[in-house]
Amino acid sequence: MQAAETFSKPYKIPESVLVVIHTPDLQVLMMERADRPGYWQCVTGSLDTPDEPLAQTARREVAEETGIAAGVLRDWGLANVYEIYPVWRHRYAPGVTHNTEHVFGLTVPAGTKVRLAPREHLQYRWLPWREAADLCFSPSNAEAVLQLPRFLAQQEEGT
Repeated sequence: MQAAETFSKPYKIPESVLVVIHTPDLQVLMMERADRPGYWQCVTGSLDTPDEPLAQTARREVAEETGIAAGVLRDWGLANVYEIYPVWRHRYAPGVTHNTEHVFGLTVPAGTKVRLAPREHLQYRWLPWREAADLCFSPSNAEAVLQLPRFLAQQEEGT
C-alpha cells in the first residue's frame, strides 16, 4: 500500500484584478463576501499563473463569481499597491505583505442576469455608483468605483 499523498494548495500570486461591473447609467454590481459577511465589493481575483494576461484574469474572475460572460471590458490603466489584510496573508507565500491590483471596468446592459458563486458571495445588489462606493469595505475598491464616471467620460471622448 502506498503512503497517502499530501496536496497543499499553492500560494496566491500577489497580483490581482478588480473589475467594476456597471451598466451604461452607472449602476454598479456589488457583492457581499461569503467569508466576511457585511463586507461588500466588486469582482476581485488573483492571477492563476504569473504569465496569465490581466484581461483574461478579469474575464475569468467575472465569469466565476457572477456568471457574466459578455460585456465590454476595458483596462483602466490603474494599478493599486496595497498591504494585504493580515487575516488573508496565510493565502500568500511567507513574507508577502503587498498585492498589486489592476483595475478594469466591464459595461453590461441593464438587467444583466447574475449567478453568484455561493462559496464566494452571499448576495448582490445593483446600486448607483456613489452608493456602491460607500458600501465598499476596501478603500481601493471604493476609489475605483468613484473613478467610474471619469473613465466613462474619457472613453466617450476617445482619450
